[in-house]
Amino acid sequence: MVEPRYSSISLVRSGLSGKCPRCGHGQLFSGYLTVSERCDVCGLDFQSQDAGDGPAVFIILILGFIIVGAAALFEIFAGPPLWLHLLLWTPATLGGSVLLLRPFKAFMIALHYKHGLLAPDQNDKIL
Repeated sequence: MVEPRYSSISLVRSGLSGKCPRCGHGQLFSGYLTVSERCDVCGLDFQSQDAGDGPAVFIILILGFIIVGAAALFEIFAGPPLWLHLLLWTPATLGGSVLLLRPFKAFMIALHYKHGLLAPDQNDKIL
């Protein structure tokens, strides 16, 4: 059984800020969605992380629920033409998924760290 790790930063804060889940100071990403090799402050190795399709699946489900619900309510109450639906919901869907993907990926990596799914590091200690 893997021991849970504790951090000085909350999982939500780590996800929203894109910071290292162990120290809360180093950058988790080197690009928009490219994960750094290791934390530049505490040295936590990120090479073994694999968020996979998890963040994208959560975004599809959450954003799909919100967008489809809003579009259905808009159709019921206003009855706009189809082109207005396309004009409103296409940018909302694309923009929402681009804006949410990085925080969800950082949150998943923080969850991996908390539950011991990142490779153990010789400097890893309970903070």
